[in-house]
Amino acid sequence: QVQLVESGGGLVQPGGSLRLSCVASGRTLSNYSMAWFRQAPGKEREFVIGISWSSARRGANTGAADSVRGRFTISRDNAKNTVSLQMNNLKPEDTAVYYCAVDLQSPYEPIPRRQEFEYAVWGQGTQVTVSS
Repeated sequence: QVQLVESGGGLVQPGGSLRLSCVASGRTLSNYSMAWFRQAPGKEREFVIGISWSSARRGANTGAADSVRGRFTISRDNAKNTVSLQMNNLKPEDTAVYYCAVDLQSPYEPIPRRQEFEYAVWGQGTQVTVSS
């Protein structure tokens, strides 16, 4: 059983930074794309940023939603089986519950998928609130 646990959420002022962490257990996920989604109050869950599989010989590819491109960075540490989300220059519009997910359906997918239904396993979510 694959389990994902997010952490690092909290309250931050506009323009601030926050780093989220997603720790995976039960299976090594280096061969699968992983992604962060978010769901703001009253809105549907949306893709934020994703990262493809990687190895010691192959670097990962990443893709981000237009709303966060240039501000958010995703990375993974295969040795620790973790994925991180560095969020800079946060805006009130970034306020949401952030979820970590893994695409177990497509090992070795070169480009991280952006559709919610592609991801089979999700974390419990961590709240990020950007407010003055």
